[in-house]
Amino acid sequence: MASLRAIRRMFCTAADTAAAPVTGSRWERLKNSKAGVWCRSLFSDYKDASWEVVVGLWERPVKASVYASLLAGTWACFYTKPDCSSFEATLLECSNQLGLLSPWIRNGTSDSHIQSLVKLRNEGRLRHASLGLLSLVYCADYDPDTTLYEAQCSNLSVPWRELPERMLDVGFVGRWWVLDLKMKDCDVNEEEFKHLPAHMQVTLPPSVREVERNEKLHKESWLVLTLEEEGEETNVVNIKEERVSEESQIATLKE
Repeated sequence: MASLRAIRRMFCTAADTAAAPVTGSRWERLKNSKAGVWCRSLFSDYKDASWEVVVGLWERPVKASVYASLLAGTWACFYTKPDCSSFEATLLECSNQLGLLSPWIRNGTSDSHIQSLVKLRNEGRLRHASLGLLSLVYCADYDPDTTLYEAQCSNLSVPWRELPERMLDVGFVGRWWVLDLKMKDCDVNEEEFKHLPAHMQVTLPPSVREVERNEKLHKESWLVLTLEEEGEETNVVNIKEERVSEESQIATLKE
């Protein structure tokens, strides 16, 4: 009896549902569904969050500008971070620049640093690591194509704690800072001046007046002499010769 009552109630409910009029369109039914309610609540949350951000920017412009500057600087550092190919190109450029200099005027520090890097590159021992905002170049023990067990075993690879000791250069904001520092005054051989006194080893930059005077003399050296100036110079020379001849005659008379 209970089963018959349940079956009868089910049929009655189905008939009532079929007889009930359809209210609303398909779009309204989609909005009132679980997926529609969830999407509307998500959109409302994002709208409120965006409005709070706009209000915060309007109320605290200094703080907002600082945050914007930090974000822009971070993006610029990440975008201008040099890669491994950039390091090799810079290394070859520095090597060619030193190759054009004579060994007598070549800086010993720059030459030894570049030669060691070129040797490591030829041996395939240079490694590049990207750390997000900057890049690192360090040396490894073996070439990656070497078939030795020590080179292929991952447990014998270079540990991270030894990275500061093996680090060769740091790339940041599109530059390799150690290379730039080592190549400073690469055409000045300090060994050539070590025997000079201390006051002669130190050179000071010229003052503004000296620079202006040198530029003025350089410009005047390119000027063409006029005939009047040449005539005046010849007159001066003739007067000097006459004076010399008179002095020589007086000296002979005295003798």
